[in-house]
Amino acid sequence: MPKYLLGSVNKSVVPDLEYQHKFTMMPPNASLLINPLQFTDEGNYIVKVNIQGNGTLSASQKIQVTVDDPVTKPVVQIQPSSGAVEYVGNMTLTCLVEGGSRRVYQWLKNGRPVHTSSTNSFSLQNSSLHIAPVTKEDIGNYSCLVKNAVSRMESDVIVPTIYYGPYGLRVDSDRGLKVGEVFTVDIGEAILFDCSADSYPPNTYSWIQRTNNATYVIKHGPRLEVASEKIAQKTTDYMCCAYNNITGKRDETHFTIIITSVGIEKLAQKGKSLSPLASITGISLFLIISMCLLLLWKKFQPYKVIKQKLEGRCQQDLFQLLMVYHGKICTVQFMKLFSTSLPNSKIIQNTLLSGIMLTLKFTNTFITITHIDLPKNLVG
Repeated sequence: MPKYLLGSVNKSVVPDLEYQHKFTMMPPNASLLINPLQFTDEGNYIVKVNIQGNGTLSASQKIQVTVDDPVTKPVVQIQPSSGAVEYVGNMTLTCLVEGGSRRVYQWLKNGRPVHTSSTNSFSLQNSSLHIAPVTKEDIGNYSCLVKNAVSRMESDVIVPTIYYGPYGLRVDSDRGLKVGEVFTVDIGEAILFDCSADSYPPNTYSWIQRTNNATYVIKHGPRLEVASEKIAQKTTDYMCCAYNNITGKRDETHFTIIITSVGIEKLAQKGKSLSPLASITGISLFLIISMCLLLLWKKFQPYKVIKQKLEGRCQQDLFQLLMVYHGKICTVQFMKLFSTSLPNSKIIQNTLLSGIMLTLKFTNTFITITHIDLPKNLVG
C-alpha cells in the first residue's frame, strides 16, 4: 500500500509527522524535495491533484525514482601474477571496485574494447577477462572501465607478463659480402657477427663451429668476432643457437664463411697502395683530359697553318702578327711604325698566298688588315 507523505491545500503544506523532515513540497507548482537522498528512497512515487468546484476533478501520475552511488576507481589483478608461457599457460584479469551501484564493466586493450574470441571469455557481469591459452599477440596495455548512470571510472593500465620465443633468428655482420647464408671476406680482415631473435625473456646464445666433421662451442653471447687469418680452412661452417630458458624453446641458424685469397704482395702493400676506387678515378680523369686536349688540337689546327703562312709573308714586309682568328672570316692586325707620314686613310685589297683576299686600311701610324676571305679548301 502507498504511504502518505504530504499534501497541500490552498498552498498550505500538510506533512505526515513521520516524514516531515524528509520531504518538502513547494507550492504552487507542487515540487517535491527529497533530502537527504538514500537508497531506501528508491521506488515509485504517486502525485494526485484534486480540484473542487461544482464537481471534483482528479488526476494522478506515477514516477519511478532510482538512486545510484558513483563508482570508485577500479583496480585490476592478474592471475598468475608471475606470468604465463605462450600456448601453455592461461591468464585471468579481474576488475575490483569498492563502491558504485548498478556497475557495468568493459575491458580495454590498447584503448580499444576487448571482444569475445576463441581465446577470450568473460565472467557473468564482465568483471573478469579469461585468456586461454595466452599468445604473444595478447601482450598489450589492459584496463578496466566501470560506469553507471551517474559516473564512470577507468583503472590504471596493466601489462600482463607473457613468455614467448625465440622467433626470427638471424645473423648479421659489420662487413663482408653476404649472399644468402654465405659471408665472403678477405684474408687479414676481422668480421663481427651479431645474432638476434625476438624473445621474452631474452635468449641465451651459443656459437658453434664445424671443422673436419666435428662441432664444438667456441663462444657464448650474442656477438662473435672472427679473424680471417686465424681460420685454418678457406670455407668454415658456423651456427648460432638461441635458447629461451622459460619457454624451453630453441632455434638455430647456419652460415658459412669463405676466405678469399689476396696473395702475399697484396698483404704487404695493404694500407700503402691506392684503393680500387682511387685508381679508377685517376684513370677516368686522365682519359677525359686527353680527349679534351685532342679536341682542342683538332679545332685549332687549320688556323695554325694559316697563321704560319701569313707570318712567313709578313716577315718579308716587316709586319708582326698581333691577333689570330675567330672564324672562317676573321680580322688580323699587323703593326709597324713609320718615320714618314702616310695618307690619312687608304684602303687597298691584295691577294696573298693563293686565294686569300686581304683588305688593308692605312692610317697615320699603322696598317690594319680589316678583312680576310679564306678559301674553303684551305680552311677545311
